[in-house]
Amino acid sequence: MAEFDTSQIDYSLSLDGKYYNTLDIEGFSLMMKDPSYCYKFYWLEAIVKLISEGITEATFETVIDEMICNAWYSVREFHIHLSGLQTDGQVRDGLERAVIKLAEISNLPAYASKVEIKNAIQKYNEQLKDAKSQLTNMVPYRALSGFFDRTDLVADWSSAVRMTAYIERINRDIVLLPYTLGEGSKLKKQIYFQSAWIDMIQDNTVAILGWIQYEKMKWLQNNNPEVPGLVYKLAPMDERMRKLSSVHKLWDSIMELSEVRDVFTDSVISRKKYDVDHFIPWSFVMNDELWNLMPMDSSLNSSKSNKLPEWKPFFERFANNQYLLYNMIHSKPGIHKKFENCYRDNLHSIWAEQELYRKGNGKTEFFNVLQKNMQPIYDSARRQGYEIWNYVVV
Repeated sequence: MAEFDTSQIDYSLSLDGKYYNTLDIEGFSLMMKDPSYCYKFYWLEAIVKLISEGITEATFETVIDEMICNAWYSVREFHIHLSGLQTDGQVRDGLERAVIKLAEISNLPAYASKVEIKNAIQKYNEQLKDAKSQLTNMVPYRALSGFFDRTDLVADWSSAVRMTAYIERINRDIVLLPYTLGEGSKLKKQIYFQSAWIDMIQDNTVAILGWIQYEKMKWLQNNNPEVPGLVYKLAPMDERMRKLSSVHKLWDSIMELSEVRDVFTDSVISRKKYDVDHFIPWSFVMNDELWNLMPMDSSLNSSKSNKLPEWKPFFERFANNQYLLYNMIHSKPGIHKKFENCYRDNLHSIWAEQELYRKGNGKTEFFNVLQKNMQPIYDSARRQGYEIWNYVVV
């Protein structure tokens, strides 16, 4: 492989600091243009992360393992479809299939750490080989196609060997590419990151990753139109973001005046043995709105996890508790004050403020407003692949 002479790089200073005038930045900006599948975003994101860690060469397998780690949380925790579904309901995207395959054979939880995911990939590497190999077919080559427009040389996309030679020739004679490829095959094929591009990427990692994630988010939202808050579903969230303390105090004050029954067990909830949980999972709605929260026996919370309760009979029981809360906030000034304390973190939905919690609703009207607004969200979560919680009465 021809080495690039870094002494030929002409670094000149501008108002913004370093200016890399030997690099085809426009070609780089086209690396994510017109993707057919989402894994093109994950490919470039993985490469940028590896370079930011000081890695100068890798293999297809190294990059793909990084891609699986980066996609794991969105696919497993939030049921995001990376490139939508086929007409037969099957997953389109090869990276999503690889994540699902690893989940099936490893039983790793959705919140597994990157170290745990990589260890599982190594442990089950043989079973994952076909899914991983499929990802090497085109993306490593297609990702560079924006640079190929600078030449009249015609690429032969039918052969990995000829594409490797073509990329080497473009890099040597026409334009310096971010990476070239070695003579290995399939997952063992080498990737050589170019020195000048390493410098540029390391100096601008935050900006470049922000750009990639922005483009990836637009793609994912287009392929998951029913999913709310998708921008928050690309990486693990800090649990401290959940704001439930005011709601917990509100239910505490209600329980001082009236018994409240658990939606699932139908038993009276003890003030010292309950959690505030979401009827429709937080991982789908990505908010802590009061209309979706319920007191729940602490012993059941981990079992429910991010699954959906059966709509019948549990929605009716949930709505009964919500209506109890509604009556209390309009009849007890102290409880109304606790309700007002929820405004900052738990009362943002316009329909809830203007229709659900307004004074004067009868039970039937209250139930209808709640169902009209919650059932479409529930149905969307179900279509997205959220499992039904099979609660069994003990």
